Amino acid sequence: MNKTSFFLAVDLGATSGRTILGSIENGKLAQREMTRFANPIIQQGGHFFWDIYALYNEIIRSLKTVAEEGIQLTSIGIDTWGVDFVCIGKDGGILRNPYSYRDPHTEGAMDEYFKLIPKEKVYDKTGIQFMNFNSLFQLATMRRNNDSALEAADKILFIPDALMYMLTGEAVCEYTILSTSQMLDPRTKRIDPELIGAIGLREEQFGRYVNPSDKVGVLTPEIQKMTGVGPVPVVAVAGHDTGAAVAAVPAQNQNFAYLSCGTWSLLGIETKDAIINEKSFEYNFTNEGGIEGTTRFLKNICGMWLLERCRQEWTDAPSDVNQINSDAMTAPAFRSLINPDDPRFANPESMTKAICEFCRETGQPEPQDYKQFARCIFESLALRYRQILDYLHGLAPFPIEKLHVIGGGTYNRYLMQMAADSIGMPVITGPVEGTAIGNIMLQAKAAGLVNDMFQMRGIIADSIETRTYLPQETAVWEEPYQRFLAMQK
Repeated sequence: MNKTSFFLAVDLGATSGRTILGSIENGKLAQREMTRFANPIIQQGGHFFWDIYALYNEIIRSLKTVAEEGIQLTSIGIDTWGVDFVCIGKDGGILRNPYSYRDPHTEGAMDEYFKLIPKEKVYDKTGIQFMNFNSLFQLATMRRNNDSALEAADKILFIPDALMYMLTGEAVCEYTILSTSQMLDPRTKRIDPELIGAIGLREEQFGRYVNPSDKVGVLTPEIQKMTGVGPVPVVAVAGHDTGAAVAAVPAQNQNFAYLSCGTWSLLGIETKDAIINEKSFEYNFTNEGGIEGTTRFLKNICGMWLLERCRQEWTDAPSDVNQINSDAMTAPAFRSLINPDDPRFANPESMTKAICEFCRETGQPEPQDYKQFARCIFESLALRYRQILDYLHGLAPFPIEKLHVIGGGTYNRYLMQMAADSIGMPVITGPVEGTAIGNIMLQAKAAGLVNDMFQMRGIIADSIETRTYLPQETAVWEEPYQRFLAMQK
């Protein structure tokens, strides 16, 4: 009788985290949630931070839960959001809780950096979408501000790498999470020395390079004693959660686009090589590392962040988000539209006021209640998906025939139907916990249970339920789409 292999996926998002226990038997993936917890941003002294120790403690708690159930883990893997990092001192200690990418200190950071190296050169070297919170600009800001943690840093570790370091004592730099930083050359798959040299940093400060499914180390004796799980290996999965999520797309061939739909919407395609040209620069597309040396050519779009922030302000809305989604359908269609990626929506004091301000400036009626706000958000996201897909059709080296959607946004069946109608293509949803599933499958590959991404995706397709949304009312989306485009000129 074959012994079952158990894998613990630590999946940390920018608002919450979870640990998922996964196993593969008879060609089917089984999974169950072990723990779930909040991941709040800490505001202090005019800055926004993540609590790296709280996240570490949650991982310890999940390992204790596993031990209490008598489960023998084959390995552990960690994925998180991108760009943020932890500074480690010469004595191996964490120098300070890491800044959150939502921190306002990087406002204007890109223009300051371009005084050192021109914008066009930075894009040509990295192929990464310009966003002021990219790691390169965070580090440049910290250097400019004489940040004490950076000044004393012996190592700079991205969030999943930092947590693996806390578990194993090994300082590594995983490929997919590094690729979010705007410091990686996708051609060499190494940090570009000129880009970091301009702000006084060296390649060796980022730890040894590892790829998805590489073993990093084993749990320290201290953690083994604390949790009772023994010397469990820690495996580098796709450390960036989108990289892990895309690994879980149950696609049958390459002719698809994907949408990871959560706090952020990440829309793109999977390619063999990076796409770096005048058009990708003009449209501000990004080339991030994927599994097995692939490139995720995508664009970051604001996602459910808009709704999450509005829900914190609404006094007239039900607490059940599914009810909000349903109620939104009773509001008038296409009454008000926004550009979800307008800078004012990044982290406003009031999201509802920011949306109303956008509507006033563009000559549209302001939403009057939660139903109108929600409908405005959903329709605007669906139109933004179409806009980005239109760009992708012109850039992709293959025909795009369908959109695979993964993540929590798939629960919103109204948004999924809107997306299908807006883009005029089938939308296939599932898995919901795509990131954790991708994490588990990459651990399974490290354990020798699967050989490659095609086998991984085949197992996932056989193990989960998907839902297909076919375009139904494409014509009614044409006039709003033209109006949506006109707002951006």
